[in-house]
Amino acid sequence: MQTIVLKNGAYIRAGYSIVGPLEGKGPLKDYFDYILKDDTFKEKTFEKSERKMFKNILTGAIEKAGLNIDDVEFFFGGDLLNQIVSSSYTARELGLPFVGLYSACATMAESLALASIFISNGLAKNVVAGTCTHFSSAERQYRFPLELGNQRPPTSQWTITGGGASIVSNVKSNVKVVAVTFGKVVDYGINDVNNMGAAMAPAACDTIMTHLQNVKRSPRDYDFIATGDLGKLGSEILIDLMEYNKMTLGKNYSDCGCMMYDKTERVFMGGSGAGCSASIFNSYLLKKLQSGEFKRVLLVSTGALMSTTTSQQGDTIPGIAHAVELEYVGDDVKIDNKKKWDSVKVKQLAKAGVKE
Repeated sequence: MQTIVLKNGAYIRAGYSIVGPLEGKGPLKDYFDYILKDDTFKEKTFEKSERKMFKNILTGAIEKAGLNIDDVEFFFGGDLLNQIVSSSYTARELGLPFVGLYSACATMAESLALASIFISNGLAKNVVAGTCTHFSSAERQYRFPLELGNQRPPTSQWTITGGGASIVSNVKSNVKVVAVTFGKVVDYGINDVNNMGAAMAPAACDTIMTHLQNVKRSPRDYDFIATGDLGKLGSEILIDLMEYNKMTLGKNYSDCGCMMYDKTERVFMGGSGAGCSASIFNSYLLKKLQSGEFKRVLLVSTGALMSTTTSQQGDTIPGIAHAVELEYVGDDVKIDNKKKWDSVKVKQLAKAGVKE
């Protein structure tokens, strides 16, 4: 079965998010933990900027949870760059046991799902799960060098600069992971690399339908359903596909790519990138859950499993979506996040350039 209901507790102890300057001007700016002053992050290349950002995301989540790095047993994560180098180099710096993942922009939900399964089955006590992206590093890998100034078509999306990480723990908090669904690869024949929403929407529909059927719920049972980065067009296609399957997504549904920016920012169909759902989940959605404003949330991160090679050879774009269901379990559950970092570890991380 694609859906795994977690019988034992897996709790979100803390979440941490970082976004770039453009994202920091958007409607969710007050929810992010850290907004970069410029997208270079004081590094010489955008790839190194992304790597430094990832380090800060992970260590920020650990610090926010009141843990030492030694308290974290595994790091589940990935990114968009070839051979997930941002994740791998970050794992090298932090010295954590590393499980490198790739589901493109669906990696946040994938890492969160696997971390929760580890915790629920008693394989670890604290796991960090996360991902990030950088607009400039992704653009020149998947599309064109920025210096060319290529015109973007109306169906295109904007790879966000940002990301997020969650500390998944067996220590009770007021946000619990109750079920996860791993998606199937779905391909409806879209081959336009500038229309990621259309390529990923069928996978999102398939995963959401499967999850709802397996947990015996309807969209009305959730305070919020969030897809990863379908953007405006992709989310409209998803709504139509769900209607075709006699399932209605109402006002409690939105897409992280649509939520990231407002109309003043020229990003066409909205945001995309592995860091899109990661940054919004670990800021806006998690804070709404922690406060009890949202009682049940379904996070469905979406990804396009293509590469420049497959695109240049004319292949169509396979899509993937993974779902994580979370619920608020009450104000009576508290955790102690006041434990300070070990001073030696802080000094070591500072030397590694973790903090700006």
